[in-house]
Amino acid sequence: MKARIVYREQLCPEIYLYKIEAPHVAERFRPGQFVIIQTHEKGERVPLTVAEAHPAEGTISLVFQVVGKTTLHLSLLQEGECLENCVGPLGNPTEIRRFGRVVCIGGGTGIACLWPILKALKDAGNEVVTIIGARTAELLILEKEIRQASSDVFITTDDGTRGEKGLVTDVLTRLLNTPGNSVSLDIQRVIAIGPPRMMKKVAEITRPFRIKTIVSLNTIMVDGTGMCGSCRVFLGKMMKLACIDGPEFDAHQVNFEDVISRLEMFRQKERLALEAYQQELRAKREISEERFASD
Repeated sequence: MKARIVYREQLCPEIYLYKIEAPHVAERFRPGQFVIIQTHEKGERVPLTVAEAHPAEGTISLVFQVVGKTTLHLSLLQEGECLENCVGPLGNPTEIRRFGRVVCIGGGTGIACLWPILKALKDAGNEVVTIIGARTAELLILEKEIRQASSDVFITTDDGTRGEKGLVTDVLTRLLNTPGNSVSLDIQRVIAIGPPRMMKKVAEITRPFRIKTIVSLNTIMVDGTGMCGSCRVFLGKMMKLACIDGPEFDAHQVNFEDVISRLEMFRQKERLALEAYQQELRAKREISEERFASD
């Protein structure tokens, strides 16, 4: 089913927000779920987590980063153009109920995935403490929206250009280990979405405290239907598929070393495909410029 782009915004270098017409998704979406999109008929199937749904207008918002050929092609589409397909919502939604105090942690584009979860948790009566981070202030996204959906917000950047200098996991460690810190008391749940190494570190920090910790493994999904098997995740000795059984799992059970190893395996192929597509675009641009000059 084609999905028209009705709004396009570049949030920061290489990260975009698109609002697309997808009433079939908007009506049924729950926080934590994702869609599968195709930019053209023969295009790669790409899973993207829904950042926001607007049932009344029949649209959803998607936030993505340019990391490969398909996302580069997606970033070149303009308002009024259509995606070939948008299928969903897929995956299991986040468990939303009144837990008490919940700490939510987002890194990079994981911040966008966290956004609808924060709103749902707050609406359910939770005290939501959010920690978001990026490499630099220029790459920090949706800060205003995150503040509106949170009871308290901590911001970190690797270079210190926004918020604290350091990592989101530094703030989490401080919250859990500072004596008498009211925020650190009675944390009932931690939810982390971001790079696998960040989520692995979050799990290591919370494990000694026996705090239920949930991570979203949306980054390892490929086909999104369970047929390719590329999103295998091991919970102890038990194998699950992130796209069907997840994308959220108990962080203390996830074998992150296996997850990180599999991502590294795909990264080289993704880089080569991106470089080839960039060369193709440059060649087309040069031909177009030559034709324009000859005219």
